[in-house]
Amino acid sequence: CGMEVDETSQYKTMYKGKVYYFCSAHCKRAFEKDPEKYLREGPKGMPME
Repeated sequence: CGMEVDETSQYKTMYKGKVYYFCSAHCKRAFEKDPEKYLREGPKGMPME
């Protein structure tokens, strides 16, 4: 979603050897569904569930 998140966030995942941090479980799940899309296009606001 574009929020700044620090490394103390409980929402994190590893992809291709790099750790990514998220503001919420919703954003983490959205990234995990299609990480290449988010890496290519960047954040687009809060994902809809």
